[in-house]
Amino acid sequence: MPAIVVLGAQWGDEGKGKATDLLATTEQIDYVVRTSGGHNAGHTIVVNGEKFATHLLPSGILTPGCTSVIANGVVVSPEALFRELDALEARGVDVSRMVVSANAHVIASYHSTIDRVTERFLGSNKVGTTGRGIGPAYADKVARVGIRIADLFDEKILRAKVEASLEVKNQLLAKVYNRRAVEVDAVVEELLAYVDRLRPMVADTSLLLNRALDRGETVLFEGAQATMLDVDHGTYPFVTSSSPIAGGVCTGAGIGPTRIDRVIGVIKAYTTRVGSGPFPTELFDEDGEKLWKIGGEVGVSTGRDRRCGWYDAVVARYATRVNGLTDLFLTKLDVLSSWERVPVCVAYDVDGERQDEMPMTQTEFHHAKPVYEYLDGWWEDISGCRSFAELPANAQAYVRALEEMSGTRIWGVGVGPGREQTLVVPA
Repeated sequence: MPAIVVLGAQWGDEGKGKATDLLATTEQIDYVVRTSGGHNAGHTIVVNGEKFATHLLPSGILTPGCTSVIANGVVVSPEALFRELDALEARGVDVSRMVVSANAHVIASYHSTIDRVTERFLGSNKVGTTGRGIGPAYADKVARVGIRIADLFDEKILRAKVEASLEVKNQLLAKVYNRRAVEVDAVVEELLAYVDRLRPMVADTSLLLNRALDRGETVLFEGAQATMLDVDHGTYPFVTSSSPIAGGVCTGAGIGPTRIDRVIGVIKAYTTRVGSGPFPTELFDEDGEKLWKIGGEVGVSTGRDRRCGWYDAVVARYATRVNGLTDLFLTKLDVLSSWERVPVCVAYDVDGERQDEMPMTQTEFHHAKPVYEYLDGWWEDISGCRSFAELPANAQAYVRALEEMSGTRIWGVGVGPGREQTLVVPA
């Protein structure tokens, strides 16, 4: 009864969709599940040369016969959900096997409003959110004034919850941000408009998934964002509002930790991040520009340019530890072709002291400077390689060196965006 977790081991955008899609097409995955985040995430998947981008939807939506699940830990914008479903359906994708948790929280229009005005108000201290209401929706969840999907099916409960949520927010909008108050009736009417279409999709997904595991079916839990964006274990406060590490899968899907069999961390052959926050290996030179250009480093959901830097083995070891990783899936190795030598960060210099593990405090991490080792590069185009043995010797050595530095085996390597451009690494 395998339960497999795929998650990001850096700051996101590592290629989780590619890893999830590969597993879903080679391992006979029965369910693909999103357990955290909202439509601020983004996965790019290339199928038969055709590019698809998913945001709120699990990547399994592109795999025939696979059931896609949005679990209770996700915050759901009904507008974004149906916009994405309609776009895929228009391209011939079967979206009939879509299930949404009754306990998932709803992103209402006022959450996006609060998100945007708050970020503008913070000025230079902004966190770098997508402005899509994810943080405010999670804040309401924790403050116990959130709206769940199930609440949409009872207008009386829905109206009472919207009134409770807006009581303080309207004061904040009017008196602090000088914005117009949000009308309760307008919000209720907007949310009720989704009820008829949403109702057939809604289920007790915790029960659904546990029964699937009991039957011996395979469930793939797909991460959103990444380890370094975890609200507890990431580069706080420059993080997301949920828990995208392996432990968050249990609460976000309603399954016990003993049910998880395998935890795969997806990691780039270099490092990127979007938004604000510390980034020790960030490059501001021609190498950074080259990584950005060759790697096509623009956010799938946001359209924002990604900051680029060299591989950070300290972050990789940290991700291995906090997630209990069993494997790593290394993506975009092909981007590094043409460098004579490739730097890899193996430790940090923090105010003159070497640290081999993640610094304990925010201040220390802000002050961290990378300590590099230099590995021999390669010039060959590796995008056509279909086995690990076909890689140039230096590319193979690079993968093996990262494997040793990162503290867990590298199971697969991506050498391009296509499904077929994935290599299995011999044990």
